[in-house]
Amino acid sequence: MGDLLKGISSFRGAVFPDNSALYEKLAREGQSPQALMISCADSRVMPETITQSGPGELFVCRNAGNIVPPFQTMNGGVSSAIEYAVVALGVRDIIVCGHSDCGAMKGLCHPELLEPMPNVAAWLKHSHAAYSIVCEAYPKTIEDRDRIRAVAMENVLVQLDHLRTHPSVAAKLARNEVTLHGWFFDIETGNVLIYDGTASRFIEIEEGHPLPVAVTGREVPHVVPTLAAITAE
Repeated sequence: MGDLLKGISSFRGAVFPDNSALYEKLAREGQSPQALMISCADSRVMPETITQSGPGELFVCRNAGNIVPPFQTMNGGVSSAIEYAVVALGVRDIIVCGHSDCGAMKGLCHPELLEPMPNVAAWLKHSHAAYSIVCEAYPKTIEDRDRIRAVAMENVLVQLDHLRTHPSVAAKLARNEVTLHGWFFDIETGNVLIYDGTASRFIEIEEGHPLPVAVTGREVPHVVPTLAAITAE
């Protein structure tokens, strides 16, 4: 706690004075973040640091395993954060960010680690599909470290699928007003891999090239015939 108190003192004395005008503006006008990032609560994964975002630029929701429960299964903090970001704040980009050496994914691969943590085990049921994908579709001979990494990457895609079950997100996708992104942060190297939905794989960021996306919005076709069309028939 001593280090945290020193940090607060440093912020108040050295950081805040140079940014006081920005904080005053944010307090007066409110926030307008560019994106919502759903990331792991792992202390080594710091969304604002990774993206070099300043105050008011990134709306962050962190939890064990960067999980997005399907809408119908839970009314909790993650679902509320998504709805608020999309409806109230009008974010146009949502990022699910997984990472290497993820303890939650290790728990999925080694259930015995979760025996003393029943709440964590129950929470990680929302990631079981990722584990099943790796067990069934990846080589059986894959090394344990690589298997955990693969589960972490597949988990990002599973959570993107869960995102689309949320009514607020589904509606914005239908109106082409939101884009979904899948990221993977490599702690050891500092690299951020981006999921390219067109190529169906994670790729490295190339400076000067368009940022690949996982899921784009679409224009909803008029699948229900109008009354005039029915009458004409």
